[in-house]
Amino acid sequence: MLEIKHLSKTYRNSSKKAIDDINLTIEDGDIYGFVGPNGAGKSTTIKCIVGIHDYDAGSITFNGLDIIKDSFEVKKQLAYIPDNPDLYESLTGIEYLNFVANIYKVGEERNELIHKYASKFSIETDLANQIQSYSHGMKQKLAIISALIHSPKMIILDEPFVGLDPKATHDLKEILVECCKNGTSVFFSSHILEVVEKFCNKVCIIKNGKIVANGLTNEVKGDSTLEDKFMELFEDEQSN
Repeated sequence: MLEIKHLSKTYRNSSKKAIDDINLTIEDGDIYGFVGPNGAGKSTTIKCIVGIHDYDAGSITFNGLDIIKDSFEVKKQLAYIPDNPDLYESLTGIEYLNFVANIYKVGEERNELIHKYASKFSIETDLANQIQSYSHGMKQKLAIISALIHSPKMIILDEPFVGLDPKATHDLKEILVECCKNGTSVFFSSHILEVVEKFCNKVCIIKNGKIVANGLTNEVKGDSTLEDKFMELFEDEQSN
């Protein structure tokens, strides 16, 4: 589905690489957790994947398409949900969802999908209101629905559970599992290691721009918890 080879990026105001020789393969149906401390390179990697950032070296391909040369075709098949969605707040919720559906040329099936997900997140009656009246959690739910409306082949999320209440977090996980059963892949960053351990079939740990552990979740964590493994890797670096 998605293949990253030898990806590196350095920001202009820094001599240190934000990400350094990243190699990662995400397959159909994967739920892939991407974890690391603040400043490790998680958001930079994600923004390179979705085309927000350029990069200095390496390649990213999606279903055999180069994300730079074939960016239009790739973006039609991806969905990206940032940690702080920037929405058109003067629109109502339903106007925004229809706007996104029009961009992706989604037909009448949009109505069924909007009803399905808005009902799931309990915001169906709020769609007539302007987005500026929404709480942070409601805006996050609307952004999630807008990302799902074109039935993407891959969903990329940056800290998706921030701002969601426990029920909405549970509902989002159910939706993502359902998508993956239909062949969609999910790749998301998170600081909540317990959720990643229980929810993801694969996990990647990044520190200082480099991948330090990657693979099946059970193999990465071994006989310990993912949190213990994470702290072990952190302490090993501190002692070197």
